[in-house]
Amino acid sequence: MSFKKPNILMIICHDLGQMLHCYGNRYIKSPNIDSIAEKGVVFLNHFCASTPCSPSRGCIITGRYAHSNGLMGLVNRGWDLPKDQRTIPQYLNEAGYETYLFGFQHERKDAATLGYKHINLESWWCEKVAANVVKFLTSKKAKEKPFFVNAGFFEVHLPFNRKEYKPASINEVEVPAYLPDNKDVREELARFYGTIEFMDKAVGKILRALKKSNLEDNTIVIFTTDHGMAFPRAKSTMYDSGIKTSFIIKWPGVIPKGKFYNELISNIDLLPTLVEIVGGNKSSKIQGRSFLGLLIGSKYNERTEIFSEKNFHDVYDPIRAIRTDRYKYIRSFEKRTYGAMSLDIKASQASRTLPEKFYKQRPFEELYDIKKDPNELKNLARDVKYFKIKKELAKKLENWMRETSDPILKGKVIPPKEANWLCSPECFKEMSKK
Repeated sequence: MSFKKPNILMIICHDLGQMLHCYGNRYIKSPNIDSIAEKGVVFLNHFCASTPCSPSRGCIITGRYAHSNGLMGLVNRGWDLPKDQRTIPQYLNEAGYETYLFGFQHERKDAATLGYKHINLESWWCEKVAANVVKFLTSKKAKEKPFFVNAGFFEVHLPFNRKEYKPASINEVEVPAYLPDNKDVREELARFYGTIEFMDKAVGKILRALKKSNLEDNTIVIFTTDHGMAFPRAKSTMYDSGIKTSFIIKWPGVIPKGKFYNELISNIDLLPTLVEIVGGNKSSKIQGRSFLGLLIGSKYNERTEIFSEKNFHDVYDPIRAIRTDRYKYIRSFEKRTYGAMSLDIKASQASRTLPEKFYKQRPFEELYDIKKDPNELKNLARDVKYFKIKKELAKKLENWMRETSDPILKGKVIPPKEANWLCSPECFKEMSKK
């Protein structure tokens, strides 16, 4: 099937996970993002291929796993996406698109090398990024050629302390089962909800400008995020709370309205999907799978599992995971605790009064039955009834690591010389203290 080249507008925020009203949270106010869901489709099982920010965004922009594209740590800590890695804007440039970056990116130290023809880094705050996107959408340039816009918001990253954010009531938050229900957690969640509501208003400004400019009918709108919310046992972990992410897309007249998909999708799958939509040339190095067929009701290469990884965040914490529609197997390669939180979470109010289990060493193998235990609280790795399942998943994970030439198979991953990160056992021990 061929399409008139649609405009593509992608809005990507920080640290959201699936914390939206349209994903089932009754207290969160996100009417503008919900409107994209009402006019499009919501992916309930969309996962990031690497849980820290830069690596996850590197997976999105290259369609490749973090250990394959080389971006295994944070750009602000010395990492950089290698120059030989092709990106979404480069593929779309070749397909005749004008490509724009507004606001936040975290894949390269020099945004000019990412391939965008037009870059506006004036601000990362969502309301200012939205204002610049609106200015473009209401200009003549927006109608001259098909465009790809990547609008990056710094929100909803910690700390949630801008005066513009209005916290929700602490009595109107849902405390996840993996966190203690106490005053510290509730107050941090209330501020988080207020930040989401503020960010949602910026999305609304963009959507209204798109409609006012008569561009809505020929524009694919995508809303997504990089990884889970910045709370203990979420962001920077391999649990669903860390790797399950929002992915909502609308394409007027082409894909269904108000539909929810349960199929497994990885964020490395976006690039090949966009390349197929625009009729571009797909590189053999792309590791993601196009899900265009799922969107338009035709055949596609459905996933039976997704893979995710972590290498470096604020500490060296190499983990690999495989998740099917029923089970999750996690393999850790260093001695780390459940409380191995990123520094922003470590400094947050939510981490002040955590139970003792957060500071215990996590096992090298974890296995969870997602259907029976969606919060992944009961590790079945040593349960004899699940040995066969664990063995099968461990083998699949190992095969994936070998097929993708995972450097962890040869020992510790070596960071770039410029990297500024905390990796010594002594430093990690200090960070993991109560």
